[in-house]
Amino acid sequence: MSDKSDFFERVYDVARKIPEGRVTSYGAIAKAVGAPRSARMVGYAMNASMNQHDVPAHRVVNRVGMLTGKHYFQGSKLMQQLLENEGVKVIEDCVQDFDSVFWNPITELGLDVTTKID
Repeated sequence: MSDKSDFFERVYDVARKIPEGRVTSYGAIAKAVGAPRSARMVGYAMNASMNQHDVPAHRVVNRVGMLTGKHYFQGSKLMQQLLENEGVKVIEDCVQDFDSVFWNPITELGLDVTTKID
């Protein structure tokens, strides 16, 4: 397995744990997998996961709650619709009450920042 595919799988393992009705950020996932400067690579992984129906990529947003990955979903509003179906309020491509719906994988999963998800 290549380093890239191993990284992507670690990202997917975290993303699969995001509860319905919650969101996290690319950077939070990057920190959780032990690669804090790799938020952009997490974005690439989310884009690559579009054919994997078990990865809830719609629950991953940027650090302020913007739906920056929406262009990778079929239809211009699909990411927003998926989030709203789970009870997350979105206005003008931004998650509302971001702090209350933010899911931090490090604290929620009890990870040490040096821990790598298997």
